[in-house]
Amino acid sequence: MVYFFPSKQDEEVPIYFVEVQFQPDTDIYLRLVSEISLYLRQNKRKNSWRGVVIYPSRDTDKGDKQDFWEFFHSQRISVIYLDELGEAASLPLGIATIKLVIEEEDTAISTTRELINRIQQSVNLQLPQKQLLELIETILVYKFPKMSRKEIEAMFSLSALKQTRVYQEAREEGRFEAKLEAVPKLLALGLTVEQVAQALNLDVAQVQQAEQQTQLNERL
Repeated sequence: MVYFFPSKQDEEVPIYFVEVQFQPDTDIYLRLVSEISLYLRQNKRKNSWRGVVIYPSRDTDKGDKQDFWEFFHSQRISVIYLDELGEAASLPLGIATIKLVIEEEDTAISTTRELINRIQQSVNLQLPQKQLLELIETILVYKFPKMSRKEIEAMFSLSALKQTRVYQEAREEGRFEAKLEAVPKLLALGLTVEQVAQALNLDVAQVQQAEQQTQLNERL
């Protein structure tokens, strides 16, 4: 599940909990509500919340809604079937970005470029620009696991990467330690060691050392 958080100062904007489900799962809504409830219990935020479950098609939705019907009736939880949406160019940016998941490979590159241009040129976005760019990047990593560095850069350039949260956090902090903390986040999004080094202005050896330290910490 992916979380989309508004700024701490904006308590009027809800937190979005998004689940992308490509396999039938009868317990998905029970799990979704449980995870949301746990988050709300552990984090005393004043924002309201919305849940979104995204399927490639309606026949994939096997979840049992009976115990949570009020959430669906009030649209507290929404369900989206990607194959029933229109063309990406006519959709809201957030939905068009999610639809990239089922985009045919031969059109995904051009669609991604169009989405990035729309995001960079739009104002008053429902979701922050950086979050939309990060979502596109994450989708591409899973959609094209064998894509070369040149192909990735053609769809998601380093200039766009520099607008994402993980890059900006390191830049705003202006400290070497902050850059090292950003390394595992960028690697987890699917970037190569060389791309991370270029984005954060680090040596390849420094990125590799940070990666090894992260793996060591996870084992402890």
